[in-house]
Amino acid sequence: MPRFKLTIEYAGTRYSGWQIQKNAKTIAGEIDRAVREVTGRKDFELYGSGRTDAGVHALGQIAHLDVSTTLQPHVLRRNINDELPADINILDATIVPHRFHARHDAVSRRYVYQVSERRTAFLKPYVWWVKDPLDLSVMRETAKHFVGKHDFRSFAVAERDAENSSSLVLLERLDIVEDGALRLFVIEGSHFLWRMVRRLVGVLVAVGSGEVSSPDAVAWLREQSPVPATLTAPASGLFLERVFYKGDDRDVPPAHVGHTR
Repeated sequence: MPRFKLTIEYAGTRYSGWQIQKNAKTIAGEIDRAVREVTGRKDFELYGSGRTDAGVHALGQIAHLDVSTTLQPHVLRRNINDELPADINILDATIVPHRFHARHDAVSRRYVYQVSERRTAFLKPYVWWVKDPLDLSVMRETAKHFVGKHDFRSFAVAERDAENSSSLVLLERLDIVEDGALRLFVIEGSHFLWRMVRRLVGVLVAVGSGEVSSPDAVAWLREQSPVPATLTAPASGLFLERVFYKGDDRDVPPAHVGHTR
């Protein structure tokens, strides 16, 4: 039985996240249905590199698929796409060794969060429109304190992180990039806790608007606080941009959706 590595893009607006759930439309559920239609098989495994939450998007989600089929990868990709809704698309399918695991072999994940400082007629499902002017300099200075290995328990949902025995996370990158009216938060790390990225963005936006002081935000790394939960950024602006594996080029510039002047 071959193992396929799938690279997937999707708009998560209409879905209850990646993971298959009863009585809910999910990304993996739609791909599962499409694979059944294309291959006629029920005994296969689809395993993603990680779970994206309801409403979160992906530019480069990775999954491995074990399915008995004689279809060549490019034909399998095309046929699955023909069965998928328009907001889910398999970008690439390749045969990989069975030792490859989409989740366990990932060495880093990169997210991009899009904040717009102006109202937009076209990008509402893909940005968080922040009406208050943001001080990028203080946001960037604060962001530097989050890079490194820290206890991010204040930025996570503890009861939803049973798979992670520790709230210690190595955050490798947290950049804030300007692109027209967009403020792109580029966040890269070994792994992420539930809601961690959205709470980091929410806290930094609160710092930029003057709602929260920089010292207070940094202090939440040392002492647990319920405040970051109240500042969680909406799912609409978050993209799983890329998943990195051993040997991948980590210097590839981050992609994003849309450009606003």
